[in-house]
Amino acid sequence: MNEKDLRSIIEQVLAEMNAGGAKGAETCCGTAAPAEAACQVEDGCIPDITEIDIRKQYLVKEPENGEAYAELKFNAPCRLGIGKAGARYNTLPQLEFRAAHSAAQDAVFNDVDAEFVEKMGLWTVQTQCDSKDTYLTRPDLGRKLSPEAVETIKAKCKKNPTVQIYVADGLSSAAVAANIGDLLPALMQGLQSYKIDVGTPFFVKYGRVGVMDEVSEITGADVTCTLIGERPGLITAESMSAYIAYKATVGMPEARRTVVSNIHRAGTIPAEAGAHIAEIIKIMLEKKASGTDLKL
Repeated sequence: MNEKDLRSIIEQVLAEMNAGGAKGAETCCGTAAPAEAACQVEDGCIPDITEIDIRKQYLVKEPENGEAYAELKFNAPCRLGIGKAGARYNTLPQLEFRAAHSAAQDAVFNDVDAEFVEKMGLWTVQTQCDSKDTYLTRPDLGRKLSPEAVETIKAKCKKNPTVQIYVADGLSSAAVAANIGDLLPALMQGLQSYKIDVGTPFFVKYGRVGVMDEVSEITGADVTCTLIGERPGLITAESMSAYIAYKATVGMPEARRTVVSNIHRAGTIPAEAGAHIAEIIKIMLEKKASGTDLKL
């Protein structure tokens, strides 16, 4: 197949995408979704469908009460009202779904960039997982620090801080890259404003949530907070959570953890989340409790 034939096929697919989606998209808040409004081949490049805000995307042809439905849909990023071609999805929603699935896979299987970690002023330790495959198949090893990591933390971390913060890749490297640049400074600044002593932050590779219990025991912190990438979904692959515990110990029940979830640009934005987490930690220290024992 030559370049001319390939360009012709791409133009035909994009024309179908426009025909199926333009009318419905206009019903959403009076404007068409940006990528759909500009769907054309330019210099052989296809518009980036991942830039489409699916909250604004309403592709049902000749809907009843379309504007009211689209207004309700805007409140949640759900794949609703995406139209159909016979018994199948339209081309555009199908491509969006595949793109989201690919982004989720990349977030799970890719490692956090070492240069980014260094740029954030963090040094790296590792759990007992020796590879991504081990991390995904042996969750228990992701909850335990390697012997080298234990010694490094003992040597480099401040002893008995009020709060110990660390970052972990978890199940989304994309979440770390997208959020930590704003989240970590906002959290540190918030704790500083409350005059709360903070230990030495670092990065844990192949880390599960439970490794925070060992970090807590090693550092002697009153409160331990891990900022960790969450399992990606088909709405976003960049969601991060903060798990926080008062005097965490190895083997403690999960109910002793307090969680702030859905930290990403379309959820709780990172800077806002940092300030909120700092306030929770302040309350946690005052009440000497976390998880289900903490009433916020």
